[in-house]
Amino acid sequence: MTKRDWLQRSTVAVMLSTSLLMLTEGGHAAAAQTVDSQSSAKSVEVVKIANTLIGKDYKYGATGPSSFGSAGLATYIFKQVGIKVDDTIAELYKAGEKVTESNMQEGDLLFFSSTGKGAPSFMGIYIGNNQYIYSSEGEDAVVLKKVSDYSTKLVGVRRVLPADSGTSPTPDPGTTTPETSKIGDKVIEAGKKYLGTPYEYGSTRSNKKTMDCSEFTMWAYKDGANINMGNGGARSQANYVKSHGTYTTDISKLKKGDLVFFMSYKGWKESDYKNINVPKQSITHVGIYMGDNKLLQTFSKESGGVKITDFTGTHWEYRFIMGGRPY
Repeated sequence: MTKRDWLQRSTVAVMLSTSLLMLTEGGHAAAAQTVDSQSSAKSVEVVKIANTLIGKDYKYGATGPSSFGSAGLATYIFKQVGIKVDDTIAELYKAGEKVTESNMQEGDLLFFSSTGKGAPSFMGIYIGNNQYIYSSEGEDAVVLKKVSDYSTKLVGVRRVLPADSGTSPTPDPGTTTPETSKIGDKVIEAGKKYLGTPYEYGSTRSNKKTMDCSEFTMWAYKDGANINMGNGGARSQANYVKSHGTYTTDISKLKKGDLVFFMSYKGWKESDYKNINVPKQSITHVGIYMGDNKLLQTFSKESGGVKITDFTGTHWEYRFIMGGRPY
């Protein structure tokens, strides 16, 4: 073999090796991006499903779909996204990888002990924004809580979903972006066009001559934001918000244009609503928050149809269950 032939073959070999290395690295990068994308999608889905289960009954050892135990809630939700996990707190406490509280991500499992130490006695799923959802024996329902209110009882965090550096957090319902602010303003302006429209319980959705509470909010969102929540009532709209948008049970986080959902009227005084288990109450009414302590809504013939009313300091504040945006 001549020196020239040897150099040509060596050059080809180097080029082939380099190409294979680049292909391999590119393949790993593409695979990593796919895993990140899948993981991100799963965490978003876990949060979405968990939100739809708020208010479901608690039942020891139950794994859904109508009632849940503490561990059974996680078992059910992760099964819906294609991940099989155990159905006991003890086993789930060993699942996945350990995570520090400061590095929690949506979809992580949170474990608590009533004494703040030792083996966990109840657990929930972190959904971002300092909130988690769990099935509470004491409240006999699936409820939403703040992690910070239970930080002294938190004994561990486990990540069952694959690590994902690309997960985007669920928007805080209390955060207003220019786009959400613009939509809220448009919804309010669309709703104000119906001021004075007569109230009719169970009104037909085929015309705008009369309206009940949910028909009014339906048209305001159709006209102002081109969002169709369907023809259902207040409870149906609340479920739509949970499935398609962001919501909060903190009245201070409401923003202009948010739908606001209420329980039945029990009296005009704050004391009339004392010791009521709010998550167990049925949603019976919906209105639109205008900001500045005002609601745009319709609720009776006697009140004059669609109108603007005060919010905080009235029975509307005491009847508040949740509020949010269907987008």
